[in-house]
Amino acid sequence: MYDVFSLPEFAFPKGFLWGSATAGHQIEGNNTHSQCWAYEQSNPKIEASGMACNHYELYKDDIALIKELGHQAYRMSVEWSRIEPSEGKFNMEAVQHYLDELQLLKEAGLYVLVTLHHGAHPLWFEEQGAFSQLENLRYFERYLNFIVPKLSPFVDNWHTINEPNLGWPWSDERAITKANYMKFHARAYHLIKQYSKAPVSYSHAFVHYMPSRRYNPYDNLMTNLKDFLHHEWFFHAIRTGELLSLSANAEYVGELKDSVDYWGVNFYTRHMVDMRTNPADAPRIKHKELKMICKDFYLEEMFPEGLTANLERLADRPVYITENGCSCDDDRFRIVYIALHLSALRDAIDRGVDVRGYFYWSLMDNYEWESFIPRFGLVDVDFQTFKRTPKPSAWFYKDIIAQNGYSPEILRRYLHKLPTLAQ
Repeated sequence: MYDVFSLPEFAFPKGFLWGSATAGHQIEGNNTHSQCWAYEQSNPKIEASGMACNHYELYKDDIALIKELGHQAYRMSVEWSRIEPSEGKFNMEAVQHYLDELQLLKEAGLYVLVTLHHGAHPLWFEEQGAFSQLENLRYFERYLNFIVPKLSPFVDNWHTINEPNLGWPWSDERAITKANYMKFHARAYHLIKQYSKAPVSYSHAFVHYMPSRRYNPYDNLMTNLKDFLHHEWFFHAIRTGELLSLSANAEYVGELKDSVDYWGVNFYTRHMVDMRTNPADAPRIKHKELKMICKDFYLEEMFPEGLTANLERLADRPVYITENGCSCDDDRFRIVYIALHLSALRDAIDRGVDVRGYFYWSLMDNYEWESFIPRFGLVDVDFQTFKRTPKPSAWFYKDIIAQNGYSPEILRRYLHKLPTLAQ
């Protein structure tokens, strides 16, 4: 049990960066030339993104809101499918839109992190095989050579690809795609460096895997395998340039070695692993389950100590938390989640990890790839009127930013008793 009211005061290092994160397809709306849009239209079992948050039209209001909430930094993506909707044909109106948005962010005094690929890409690229075909690297290079020099005057930090490490079960085909992701990343890293002095990384989805039966050798074996394939495989590749394989000889890619200037970490929760199930997923421990939305969704547990443990593995270079957040209908859970995870983050710093910034996911409620039900936002969005309303957690986070740390006094301004799911 966590008693958040007993959490002691803690502060972050001077110059620590505070912000929030979004992704274009999830907030902009009408990303009609993307493979995600095509998938949504062809699958009647899921909600389509539609207008999403209508951020493409309301970006000026949203930048003003970011500033009002005290954020110092903002992570966003530019949508390749808007910029190059047809192969080799660039949309200068979309380019100018992003330039206007970035300029306004800088005029607002914000540190800007731009993600170049966050889940969505042009449908024509998908039809060519996307990242599963290494020959498609030429398309990514052409796009980056076009867009990066235009954006670079406004960008303080770059991410090449968001969460290339996700995906299970493992297969030879998936292994090839993962290896290609890292080759695309490496090429993008060096290409960006031709146009920009800003740091470059990718966003790593750092799930904490734990065996369902702690001392069962088979659950431990599968846990270690999942951890290796989703995490250590990527860290090893970045640190050494070596792409390991379960079914072929290792491959050395020279330009991959040291192709991050820091580790970009997305962290939410832990997953339990059971060797006897397919795909090796175990149910959560009953007393840890938190069904905080009216939908079966994987973020049903708070495990902040997993953040500390995982970050200890990344002490070889600086770290930014580029996503961390809570999906809940009752905003009080989000306040608890933020407080606990910032405490875990402070513990990681005390253990020697050079953590330099934190981006909460997400600035606003958004389209969560197949549904609008999961609500991660600090800001409520009415998806009919697009009205934005900051939640108590937004003001809680603003006070933390202003103090560069946490105190019980801040907590008690916004939380008066522990939240419960009991009716």
